[in-house]
Amino acid sequence: MDICKAFRTFAEKKTMIRVNIKEEDKIFLAKERYEHPHPRVNQRMDCLHLKSKGISNKEICNIVDICENTLLSYFKMYNVGGLEKLREINFNCPKSEMEKHVNEIRQYLIDNPPASISEAAAKIKEITGIERKPTQVRKYLKNLGFRCLTVGVVPAKALTEEKKTNKRNIWTMC
Repeated sequence: MDICKAFRTFAEKKTMIRVNIKEEDKIFLAKERYEHPHPRVNQRMDCLHLKSKGISNKEICNIVDICENTLLSYFKMYNVGGLEKLREINFNCPKSEMEKHVNEIRQYLIDNPPASISEAAAKIKEITGIERKPTQVRKYLKNLGFRCLTVGVVPAKALTEEKKTNKRNIWTMC
């Protein structure tokens, strides 16, 4: 019984974040919820606009189709930095360890083209000390602008007697 009561008080404290929207900000919220180029910022502005109209948190979550934690994080953002904080877009964009060695790898592979992806992976490990699987190396090389050349096999006897007597040219495109 005590655990349920503790959880209820925790949930009540969590939803008690107060947001005081300034009158001059209400105009910008109404405008930018449609006009900002990024959809996430539109969503944030829309949530705060609905809150400024007196709509409850649960109804806002249902209308905008977000969870209550997300709505509360928008309120915290507004309380900390106002509209400017809501306009910020901070997505995680990790950089590869191999980013430091791009020019080195590119120049080596231009000078010494590898015969296979596994050879390229071995050379990249030798140059940088970073080991990658062949699939990762293939993707990395494509991002650098390299492409895989298809190798064809030349038949031992391209023109047999049967092909020589045939009047049709066998090397033309159909």
